[in-house]
Amino acid sequence: MCGRYTVTPPSAALEARFEATFAGPSAPNYNAAPSQQLPVILNTDPGRIQLMQWGLLPGWVKDAKKAPRPINARAETLSEKPSFRTLLQRRRALVLADSFYEWQITDHGKVPHRILLNSQEPFAFAGLWDEWLDRQTGEVLPTFTIITTAPNSLMEPIHNRMPVLLPDRSAELAWLDDGAGVAAHQELLRPYAPEAMREYVVSTLVNSPAHNEPAVLEPAA
Repeated sequence: MCGRYTVTPPSAALEARFEATFAGPSAPNYNAAPSQQLPVILNTDPGRIQLMQWGLLPGWVKDAKKAPRPINARAETLSEKPSFRTLLQRRRALVLADSFYEWQITDHGKVPHRILLNSQEPFAFAGLWDEWLDRQTGEVLPTFTIITTAPNSLMEPIHNRMPVLLPDRSAELAWLDDGAGVAAHQELLRPYAPEAMREYVVSTLVNSPAHNEPAVLEPAA
């Protein structure tokens, strides 16, 4: 799964990298967690970076308080679940990041790792999004989820899943392209090349989203 990640580059760097403009101010996030407002680019508005809540609340849900809000969706079963299948067709997103965290289960407890590209450049997770309408207040709540896939050889010793990192700019544009078709979109949902990534152990500071500062990125002592 993917339950925590980082978005540390300045807004201007993200705008240049993804050829899009922030809709509003955005601060670096060293410990992005579910329920937070985080930067995404939607297939319906590819020139804008907007903040949306992590944890998918589908538009068909009647009671938002009781509904589960999945932070991840399995790539292998997207076409089998009606709610995800519809979003795969109509509502795809780039979820902006520059690393993610995963916890390895060991004899000494769960050990957090930070995983990033060798280049340390920002990248995009493949995501799905939706909007939920509160019929009492008229408020619209946009939310997203991150797609996961089987681990590559770097991730396999750490966890049995990994988020889908789109490999390059052409893949990002193809993911946003409504004309590409479901089969082409599904083809993009593959494990990232392990030789292009690296990982290291970080301290347990990351265990709490309250710790959202550069110290979270430091290698464990």
